[in-house]
Amino acid sequence: MVDTMALLPPFIRATRVPPYLTGGLSADDEVLLDAPDDRLGPALVAAGQGTYGRAAELLSATRESAAWELRDRYVRRLSAFARSRPEWYDAWRAGAPYDPDQLLLGAQLAVDRVWDSPARAELLREVSPLITAAARGEDRDPVPWRIALDHARGSQAGHTYFGELWEAALRRAPLHYGCHVAALRYLAASWRGSYRECFDFADRAAQDAPPGSLVQALPARAALACLTGAGSDAVPRERLDAAADRAIELSATFAPADPWPAEIRNKLVYVLVRLGRWQDALEQLRMLGPYATSFPWNREAEDPLGRFLEVREEVRRHALIHPRSGQGGRARSAGH
Repeated sequence: MVDTMALLPPFIRATRVPPYLTGGLSADDEVLLDAPDDRLGPALVAAGQGTYGRAAELLSATRESAAWELRDRYVRRLSAFARSRPEWYDAWRAGAPYDPDQLLLGAQLAVDRVWDSPARAELLREVSPLITAAARGEDRDPVPWRIALDHARGSQAGHTYFGELWEAALRRAPLHYGCHVAALRYLAASWRGSYRECFDFADRAAQDAPPGSLVQALPARAALACLTGAGSDAVPRERLDAAADRAIELSATFAPADPWPAEIRNKLVYVLVRLGRWQDALEQLRMLGPYATSFPWNREAEDPLGRFLEVREEVRRHALIHPRSGQGGRARSAGH
């Protein structure tokens, strides 16, 4: 009998047991890191067994239903798995060289493989044809354009070229969160830490997006960059709080303990902790349930799950000591 758990990537379970637990939080040994949803999980198990059929079906379904946010997330997760276990993707590429889903994954994988290289800018230029092929594979799909925006940042492309890519992405999906994040990161890099301008971009996008759109979380993403960089004094505290408040409203539209909004909620907890808003952070941790994500906790430690659990315990303790340090009584200190 095949041990399917051994075939999965490291969705690590915590093993530490806290001295005590209150506040409606999941137990430490129940917390999962980067856990897949019930659609991605079987595709990763099959990929671990060397077959690509489930991954192909998964991406095909997102393309046919125009579920672009899901498609973007699944492509990134499948690419991460293929970097360490490429056999199943190599078989897919050989068996279906013109499959638009395979072409999309190939473009993401090519970018990921060279991203950490000292010669990244030069190597990324060689990847351009793969991104072009992915874009031609499905004209409606904004995900190749998100990859192209990441590519533009990594290859240090100019603003004119970036603007053309951005317009092409917006024509396909004006509210695609992945493209907005890619654009925000490009602008942050090209503006060299001009956090006010990045916040302006994020705020305008969020104001133009309807309630419930993931783009409502973009200002909080800008706040995270500001608080983890050298720009915490460049943006007024009120603006940071407003970004967090907007993301809290978005979080409330999703069910508790749902893996889909876990990425947004983990980033929001990080921002709230840095702002010293302990009660709000505790509430988001309750909403998170057992789902931790590597980012942003891997910014502070090689063990992101361990760091998440440390911060969670810190939030719980502070929320007991400072019961008014939430939206109704924000702490003045940047805290943590």
